[in-house]
Amino acid sequence: MKTEPVIEIDHLKKSFGTQEILKDVTLKLLKGENLVVLAKSGNGKSVLIKCIVGLLKTDSGTIRVFGKDVTSLETKELGELRNWQGFLFQSGALYDSMTVKENLEFPLRRIKRDLSEVQIREKVEEVLSNVGLAETLDKMPSQLSGGMRKRISLARTIIVDPQIMLYDEPTTGLDPVTSDEIISLINVVQEKYKTSSIIITHDIRCAKNTANRIVMLSEGQVHKEGNVEDFVKSDDPLIRSFFL
Repeated sequence: MKTEPVIEIDHLKKSFGTQEILKDVTLKLLKGENLVVLAKSGNGKSVLIKCIVGLLKTDSGTIRVFGKDVTSLETKELGELRNWQGFLFQSGALYDSMTVKENLEFPLRRIKRDLSEVQIREKVEEVLSNVGLAETLDKMPSQLSGGMRKRISLARTIIVDPQIMLYDEPTTGLDPVTSDEIISLINVVQEKYKTSSIIITHDIRCAKNTANRIVMLSEGQVHKEGNVEDFVKSDDPLIRSFFL
């Protein structure tokens, strides 16, 4: 049975001044899959994800999310669409002045306004348990390690039940053990919350262990698309520079 796309990108172009970052990108994210977008630094991975959520304005091409063209939406419609998308920033982006509990409550109160205080508390406890950090409820971000902050950021993202997850370099700057924890959590989120995810990375371990499908970008274009085995077995010099 064919799975429908939840994101469709057609002939996307984005430049900054005279520098072409995305020259002609066409790809799809299918419902329920983890799609890894793989590229070396400076090849437009993060620019792509910011275009998808409307943080950057595209030069040409279309980006359809749940059938709606992001490039033509008004601010209100774009905001409503973002409520269905979880965005895990590379930095984590927790609020330093809030406790873990307050960080998690903040998006919940903004997006799911019909929840009771009991439901909010239960939801906070549920997502913290899912990322293995139930004991951090009253801690400040400054009291947590980098890996713990990344896991709390993931909890804050999934607490509003997004249908699409966008991960921007989720394992960058983490030690191997913590990186493996984040990789495992990405797969747990896919299975438990039935998310469709784009994982932007240049980390081959992350790509191999999370991807249902991989799209490789090079010089602002799609260089290759396939499953992990297609990439591992490829004789392409660029691909082998990643996978060896």
